[in-house]
Amino acid sequence: MDPIAHVPLAAGPAYLERIQRLPSKFGATLKPEPDNRFNLAAVAVYAAGEKIGYLPPDVSRHYAGALPEGGADCQGRRAPPSAHENTGVDVLLDLSGVPCEG
Repeated sequence: MDPIAHVPLAAGPAYLERIQRLPSKFGATLKPEPDNRFNLAAVAVYAAGEKIGYLPPDVSRHYAGALPEGGADCQGRRAPPSAHENTGVDVLLDLSGVPCEG
Protein backbone atom coordinates (compact mmCIF):
# COMPACT_ATOMS: atom_id res chain seq x y z
CA MET A 1 0.00 0.00 0.00
CA ASP A 2 1.33 3.43 -0.90
CA PRO A 3 1.52 5.92 1.98
CA ILE A 4 -1.53 8.15 2.23
CA ALA A 5 -0.99 11.91 2.29
CA HIS A 6 -4.39 13.10 3.52
CA VAL A 7 -6.33 10.76 5.79
CA PRO A 8 -9.49 11.99 7.49
CA LEU A 9 -9.55 11.29 11.20
CA ALA A 10 -12.42 9.30 12.67
CA ALA A 11 -13.30 11.61 15.55
CA GLY A 12 -16.66 11.63 17.21
CA PRO A 13 -18.29 14.43 19.20
CA ALA A 14 -16.32 13.41 22.30
CA TYR A 15 -13.11 14.64 20.67
CA LEU A 16 -14.41 17.80 18.99
CA GLU A 17 -13.49 20.18 21.82
CA ARG A 18 -9.93 18.82 21.93
CA ILE A 19 -9.60 19.22 18.16
CA GLN A 20 -10.88 22.80 18.25
CA ARG A 21 -8.12 23.72 20.74
CA LEU A 22 -5.38 22.58 18.35
CA PRO A 23 -3.55 25.03 16.10
CA SER A 24 -4.29 24.82 12.38
CA LYS A 25 -1.17 22.64 11.86
CA PHE A 26 0.13 20.31 14.55
CA GLY A 27 2.17 17.20 15.24
CA ALA A 28 0.34 13.97 16.02
CA THR A 29 1.33 10.54 17.31
CA LEU A 30 -0.26 7.31 16.10
CA LYS A 31 -0.46 4.52 18.67
CA PRO A 32 -1.87 1.03 18.06
CA GLU A 33 -4.62 -0.15 20.43
CA PRO A 34 -4.59 -3.95 20.05
CA ASP A 35 -6.93 -4.33 23.05
CA ASN A 36 -9.61 -2.11 21.52
CA ARG A 37 -12.85 -4.07 21.82
CA PHE A 38 -14.34 -2.60 18.63
CA ASN A 39 -11.34 -2.91 16.30
CA LEU A 40 -8.31 -5.11 17.01
CA ALA A 41 -6.36 -3.07 14.45
CA ALA A 42 -7.35 0.28 15.99
CA VAL A 43 -4.84 3.13 15.79
CA ALA A 44 -5.46 6.03 18.17
CA VAL A 45 -4.33 9.54 17.25
CA TYR A 46 -2.87 11.82 19.93
CA ALA A 47 -2.07 15.52 19.71
CA ALA A 48 -1.01 17.89 22.49
CA GLY A 49 -0.98 14.90 24.87
CA GLU A 50 -4.65 14.02 24.33
CA LYS A 51 -6.44 11.44 22.22
CA ILE A 52 -8.27 13.19 19.38
CA GLY A 53 -9.67 10.19 17.52
CA TYR A 54 -8.76 7.14 15.47
CA LEU A 55 -7.63 6.26 11.99
CA PRO A 56 -10.60 4.94 10.00
CA PRO A 57 -10.77 1.10 10.24
CA ASP A 58 -10.07 0.57 6.53
CA VAL A 59 -6.85 2.57 6.95
CA SER A 60 -5.80 1.44 10.44
CA ARG A 61 -5.53 -2.21 9.39
CA HIS A 62 -2.58 -1.23 7.15
CA TYR A 63 -0.75 0.61 9.95
CA ALA A 64 -1.53 -1.10 13.29
CA GLY A 65 0.97 -3.95 12.90
CA ALA A 66 3.73 -1.82 11.38
CA LEU A 67 3.87 0.93 14.01
CA PRO A 68 6.80 0.91 16.45
CA GLU A 69 5.97 0.10 20.08
CA GLY A 70 5.98 3.77 21.15
CA GLY A 71 3.95 4.87 18.12
CA ALA A 72 4.86 7.00 15.13
CA ASP A 73 4.70 10.73 14.54
CA CYS A 74 2.99 12.46 11.65
CA GLN A 75 1.73 15.89 10.73
CA GLY A 76 -1.88 16.93 11.02
CA ARG A 77 -4.00 19.91 10.20
CA ARG A 78 -7.45 21.01 11.14
CA ALA A 79 -9.90 20.88 8.27
CA PRO A 80 -11.82 24.07 7.44
CA PRO A 81 -15.26 24.44 9.04
CA SER A 82 -16.88 23.84 5.64
CA ALA A 83 -15.33 20.35 5.55
CA HIS A 84 -16.98 19.51 8.84
CA GLU A 85 -20.32 20.80 7.61
CA ASN A 86 -20.10 18.89 4.31
CA THR A 87 -18.32 15.66 5.30
CA GLY A 88 -17.95 15.60 9.08
CA VAL A 89 -14.13 15.70 8.74
CA ASP A 90 -12.35 17.81 11.36
CA VAL A 91 -8.71 16.71 10.94
CA LEU A 92 -6.52 15.52 8.06
CA LEU A 93 -3.33 13.54 8.70
CA ASP A 94 -0.26 13.14 6.49
CA LEU A 95 0.81 9.50 6.80
CA SER A 96 3.45 9.67 4.06
CA GLY A 97 6.33 9.04 6.54
CA VAL A 98 4.54 6.47 8.71
CA PRO A 99 5.44 2.76 8.34
CA CYS A 100 2.67 0.61 6.93
CA GLU A 101 2.05 -2.97 5.88
CA GLY A 102 1.60 -3.78 2.21
